Amino acid sequence: MSLNGNSTNLFPGIKDLVAYTDAEKAVEAIEEIYNKNSTLIGEAFNRLLEGEEVSESLLAEATYPYVGIHITPKDLNLDARWSYGVVVEAGIYGGTVTRPDIFKRYFMDQISLLIERHKVPIYIGASNWSIPLPFAMDHTPAQLDPRALDMGQLWQMQTGFALPNLTRVNDDIANCTYRPGSNGIKPVSMFSGERVDYSLHRLHHYTGTSPDHFQGFVLLTNYQRYVDEFVAFGMEQLKTSKDYESLVIPGDAIYHHGNDAVILPKNLPQMPAYHLKRKDGMGITFINIGVGPTNAKTITDHLAVLRPHCWLMLGHCAGLRSTQVLGDYVLAHGYVREDNVLNQDLPTWIPVPPIAEVQVALQHAVENISNHRKMPLKAGMRTGTVVTTDNRNWELRSDELYERFRQSRAIALDMESATVAANGFRFRVPYGTLLCISDKPIHGEIKLRGMANNFYKERVNQHLKIGLEAIRLLHEQGVDQLHSRKLRGFDEPPFR
Repeated sequence: MSLNGNSTNLFPGIKDLVAYTDAEKAVEAIEEIYNKNSTLIGEAFNRLLEGEEVSESLLAEATYPYVGIHITPKDLNLDARWSYGVVVEAGIYGGTVTRPDIFKRYFMDQISLLIERHKVPIYIGASNWSIPLPFAMDHTPAQLDPRALDMGQLWQMQTGFALPNLTRVNDDIANCTYRPGSNGIKPVSMFSGERVDYSLHRLHHYTGTSPDHFQGFVLLTNYQRYVDEFVAFGMEQLKTSKDYESLVIPGDAIYHHGNDAVILPKNLPQMPAYHLKRKDGMGITFINIGVGPTNAKTITDHLAVLRPHCWLMLGHCAGLRSTQVLGDYVLAHGYVREDNVLNQDLPTWIPVPPIAEVQVALQHAVENISNHRKMPLKAGMRTGTVVTTDNRNWELRSDELYERFRQSRAIALDMESATVAANGFRFRVPYGTLLCISDKPIHGEIKLRGMANNFYKERVNQHLKIGLEAIRLLHEQGVDQLHSRKLRGFDEPPFR
């Protein structure tokens, strides 16, 4: 049931505002507004290519959907158990949203919780924030003319189409530096519609797969060798398990049956992604992010808009203790952040705490897969601090760094883990790290070609199985257990 909204004074500039007490109806309204306006842009663009004039006043109506809620002091529900889906301070909350085809389940969950917990309506309308043409071209019910691919022509157009405006796309909300504007409206979610669209566009570019394939659990690695094992696992699951429906590889090739032979593309994107999909979106996305903190920040900056339930880093590292041996596992419970790519967004004085539920799941996964118990497990896995550096040849400064290793009690070094964890903390995405020691340079055990090949053959399969088992355990215990209040700030948006 919907109620005619009479709250334009609460949400200035929002058109056709309607109040809903039914989450399903509210999401249908979001879909209707977005599909109507993105179709308008696509059709107008095709007409332009045919030499027709485009009405700028008509394009001004092609805006993002808007979601708002008004909570008075009497509407507050201060149950301390909830980390999201609740407003902790009275006020007016609102913001633009996008791509209901991807986020429909997410919108349903978040809106349902707010209506249930506060007993007030959700307001849906059309914002005054235009949908940029390139993002509408990424997804529109209208069939775009092939000439739309001529991007040189697109950027030179002096028309009424909106183009991305990065001066208003930022991460101030995620960074806890946001201040409400003069209208006093607080953000309803961490990202605006345009910020989400920007990242969806980038994800497709970097991973070679459409953003609608991404799943709720994400595994990240820094070695391509893990990919073959994941693809083999995925195809086996399609044969033997009813939980998974398809495997998607770069290029958006989709495999539905485990008997098919997967043909990987010859030219892979920068950070290729593989998706083992479930109907409920709770499958596994596996991404080879490559080496270095820049890649780690880039991919997690964009993954965050999809609001995954968890991302885990499975990579190789250098062991720093003489008692470690090649093939030992490292479960990170702390990080020394010398990656230098997040210092402006998350200063290094801010701690990045371990997520207890993830730590326990990773430890149990090691036990289950390696069949270790008690003391043997401690002999093959160390829990401790990981150093993440941006120096690919850090070994050439090992004398200088050794004192820092000692002072921090670090047990391993890599180039991605702290960045992945810090961005998980920043974007409120539960995170964890399980590394495997591939060399010990400061103890003279350098990774030689023959040794590395033997090591990889023995460890890659087991390491990946541990990560997959950890995801199974996390899914089994329920995702609500994952979203800890420790990741939430003082004045968080109500959407997760």
